[in-house]
Order: sequence, then C-alpha cells, then structure tokens
Amino acid sequence: MVRYFQVAGLTFSVAFPEDFPAYRIHNYDPFEIHPAGPGPECIFSLTVDPERPPVRGEVIYHAPEESGEPVVSLLRTDDSWQAEFASSPGAPLSGILTFSGDFRSGSLYANGAPGSKAFALNNALMLLYAFASARRDALEMHSSVVMHGGRGFMFLGRSGTGKSTHSSLWLKYIEETELLNDDNPVLRIVDGSARVFGTPWSGKTPCYKAQDVPVGAIVRLHQAPHNAISRLGTIQAYASVLSSCSGFRPFRDVTDAQHGTISTVAFSVPCYELDCLPDEAAARLCQQTVDG
Repeated sequence: MVRYFQVAGLTFSVAFPEDFPAYRIHNYDPFEIHPAGPGPECIFSLTVDPERPPVRGEVIYHAPEESGEPVVSLLRTDDSWQAEFASSPGAPLSGILTFSGDFRSGSLYANGAPGSKAFALNNALMLLYAFASARRDALEMHSSVVMHGGRGFMFLGRSGTGKSTHSSLWLKYIEETELLNDDNPVLRIVDGSARVFGTPWSGKTPCYKAQDVPVGAIVRLHQAPHNAISRLGTIQAYASVLSSCSGFRPFRDVTDAQHGTISTVAFSVPCYELDCLPDEAAARLCQQTVDG
C-alpha cells in the first residue's frame, strides 16, 4: 500500500506493509493526496520494512538526552546513512531508518507495539523531510505559530521558554487568532516571499492543518521579569532563525541550501526579540509591535 502526502507543496510517498497500524498516524490525513494516473514527483520515498537492517553503522551524532524526550542518533554505513529512534532515554529502539546520501529514498524498520511503530514512522518522516526539503527553499522549524489578520507569527525559543504558552496567550486575548502549528511548521520561500505552513508534526499539541499564510514576523522569546521587545538587525535575525531550524551540519549540501534560505528570510521578514512574562500584557505588547 503506497500513500502520498504533500507538506508545504512538496510531495513524498510511504509504502506500508498490510499489517502496519496506519490508524495511529491520523495526523497525516489532512496532507494526503490522491493523484490520478502515475505517481507524482516526490522529494523522497520511504518504505516500511519488517526486516531489521543487517548492518549497524558507526555513530556520528547522538542527540543530548533529556528526560521524557525522544532520543535520536545518526550513523554512517559504507554506502548509506542510518537514524535510530527511541521514545525516551533508556527506552528500547522504536525504529531504524536507513536512507540514501541524496535523501531520495529510505527504508524504515519499525519495532514494537502499534504506538512504537507510529512513533518511529513519525520521526523518520520528519527527519527525511527536513533533509530532502532543504534544497527546495524550505526550513523545518522549531516554532509555535499563530495566524492573525491573514499572516503567520512565528515564536522561537529554547525548549521550555514558553513558545506554546505565548501562542495560547494570543489565542486567549487577541481576537480572531488561530493556531497553525505548535512545534514543527515549515518556513518556505515561495515566489520570493516567506510563507509558513502547517505540518503533520506539532509536538504535544494536536494541530495538523494543511494551511499556509505569509509570514508577518518572527519573534524569539526569552523568559524575563518584565516585558520588552526590540527588532533584530539582519545578522541577529539570521542567527535567530538558524538556531531554530532542523538540520545536520555534516550534510554540506543541506547546510548550504539552508543558509541561502535563512539569508532570504533574515533580509525580508521582520524579526524581533521578546523578553516576557507569561501574561496578557506580553501578548498584547508583541501583537501591537509586530502586527499593529
């Protein structure tokens, strides 16, 4: 069974075995397409394989482990790359992704219960999409995004700085605000302009919308005992966006492509820094500054 999905205008395919628990990946339903005739051009194709890879590569990168957070490792074999996924530190592997150096094809061994298999697939698709889309002016971002007045406002920051909280304050206090994505939107340059897209990946908040809007502003949040906002210069804006996009520096072509996209964003999108409390005043100050 092959299914096609389109995120930020880019299509990918997944080939499932008949017994795969597809009901556990309902977050992809809004993004599924049903092309007539031959399959469309895909940025990558993933096959879910019941067989474990016969060879384990050399560990190149192991993500810092945080309690309750997924664990991802990248490995190198003689002729391909691998990624291993576990739901949390100390948990058994949920899946092993083997993929080509051009990111056009991959094979996923998904292990365990239905939830574990869905977890592995979700992470494999997020990772492959981030790499394969980079050369198409797209950035997979760590961000919470709200829509207001026909534009998207992206909130960046380190884990725990209150991105979701700030979005919720806009939803509560700024009329006609809607959540687009709460963790992994895609920022893409389309016809020379920056747009932000909903995705099947939204962290712990179930918000899976196949919608997109022009980017109104990008705001990096910092917890503080006061509320204050300032606009960033181009270099600072570049650094702010770079620190929140998914990528892997040893993939030179991916990194080069991302740098080009980030440069376009830094020159064309207003970027700000917001020191804030988790309160109504912070949301109103931000909205009045970036959208007033």
